[in-house]
Amino acid sequence: MSDREGPSGAPPTDDDLSLPKATVAKMIAELLPNDIICAKETRDLVIECCVEFIHLISSEANEICEQESKKTIAPEHIIGALKRLGFDSFTAEVEDVLKDHKQQQKDREKKVSKFEQSGLTEEELLEAQQKLFAQSRAIFESTQQK
Repeated sequence: MSDREGPSGAPPTDDDLSLPKATVAKMIAELLPNDIICAKETRDLVIECCVEFIHLISSEANEICEQESKKTIAPEHIIGALKRLGFDSFTAEVEDVLKDHKQQQKDREKKVSKFEQSGLTEEELLEAQQKLFAQSRAIFESTQQK
């Protein structure tokens, strides 16, 4: 079953969509003062509200996307949806998170593989690997004879 299928293997319905209860419970606990607890029903209501909010933003972003004759919802569509729906106060934080995400992606791309870092050819690396295997084999065999 893929993550785009409901429990029956069919496309998910609104009832199939949710957020991880443990994660939401942890977030709520972190935000509340230590002497306040949150009832299970309240946590479930928060989850329902979050799912509804995501639906609302997604639908609006999809509409913006279609108006621009695009096939993929881009971050700019989400930001536009937030503004259209009166959630302007959220856009600065969303833009900051997007900027951080893009920077992380760039940093990942910059990471050079160990092969490239070594400056050696494949043949030289293979030869070094074979020497290491031979050394390990010799050490192993010497410990087996004792």
